[in-house]
Amino acid sequence: MKRYAYQPRNVCPVEINFNLDGDVVSDISFTGGCNGNLKAISKLVDGMTVEEIEQKLRGNTCGRKSTSCADQLAIAVRAAYDQSRGA
Repeated sequence: MKRYAYQPRNVCPVEINFNLDGDVVSDISFTGGCNGNLKAISKLVDGMTVEEIEQKLRGNTCGRKSTSCADQLAIAVRAAYDQSRGA
């Protein structure tokens, strides 16, 4: 299991942290942003695989933005997974 930190783009949080064990994501936390909503998202996807998180959250938008905190989480876990596999 490895801990990852990701700096999201075009959203309120300044960092997303999570553990990755194979393709399973856990212990997700956001620094900044809408605290209650981000805690809820973190709890809902805890223990899901990278693919499951991507299927549920990728492409989600916030207002007029082309991304969202949820979308950035999906991007972050995919990037970490690809990095862990040397892709």
